Amino acid sequence: MDSNSKANVLAEDFNVYFKDNLQNQLFQKQSEKFLAPATRLLKKKQEEHDVNKALRAVKYDFNNTVVNQRLRKEEIRGKEKDIKTHLAKFDQFLKENEMKRVRAKKKAERERKLTQQKSAELRTLEGELLALTQERERLASLAEKNEIYPDYLLRVVKLCKQFEEPRQVMARFDTLVQTREDLLQSSRVGEALVNNALAQLAQYIEHTNDRIIHYNNQLAKLQTELDTISSQAMLWDSRWAHIQNTAAKKTLLLGTVKIATLNLFVATLGKEKDHQGVSPEDTLQQLSKIQSFLLNLIGIMEVVSKQDHKELRC
Repeated sequence: MDSNSKANVLAEDFNVYFKDNLQNQLFQKQSEKFLAPATRLLKKKQEEHDVNKALRAVKYDFNNTVVNQRLRKEEIRGKEKDIKTHLAKFDQFLKENEMKRVRAKKKAERERKLTQQKSAELRTLEGELLALTQERERLASLAEKNEIYPDYLLRVVKLCKQFEEPRQVMARFDTLVQTREDLLQSSRVGEALVNNALAQLAQYIEHTNDRIIHYNNQLAKLQTELDTISSQAMLWDSRWAHIQNTAAKKTLLLGTVKIATLNLFVATLGKEKDHQGVSPEDTLQQLSKIQSFLLNLIGIMEVVSKQDHKELRC
């Protein structure tokens, strides 16, 4: 029986006890009216004894319930501890299995890669073996084809008294081949020198042509400047001739003006004493005198004109 059911049973017992006790007390109160005081006292003591007995029974049941609850809690704690222990062991078991699975997976991956690597190496070796086999067959075929040359060398030695062994023929051939290589090398060196000289010559010709073009450009530029200067000189010559012609005309006009001024000066002031001291070449002084004469003449004419007007009015 668990703690909840025990608590319910205790609650029902209390309800029944106190209900019955309350009913008995109500009944007794109604009947106590007819009892003696001593009898009432005995009944009260009996009731107190019954209540104490009931309380002791309740306390006993309650203590038993508390003890059972404590034992139940300890049992539950023990079970929880066992469950936690089992869970920790199971978790450790899962972790170990996971680690084993990861290690197994890595090992399988390494073995797979190693297998692939070995397969690739095997294919490479098979290819190399096939190539070596083909090379061996080619060399065997070439050796079979070249079997005629030793016989040929022996016949050459027999026919030519200059050589005693085939090795001497081969040495002579090697010497001739080396000489040919040396000659070819010398020819290549000479050809390289010639090509270098031709390249230098072409570079020099190109440089010379560039200089000639540069000088021609400078010459054309100088010729253009000379033509420009010549045209400007002709222009200035024409301007100088025009200036000279204009100056001659101006000089002629100036001489005419001076002569006319002198004639006018002589005609107007030649008989007066004021013209004395005036140089015939001083045209400005002559014009000044002529201006003074004309102003005086105009003044006289105005005076005469005014007098004539007065006489006419009179």
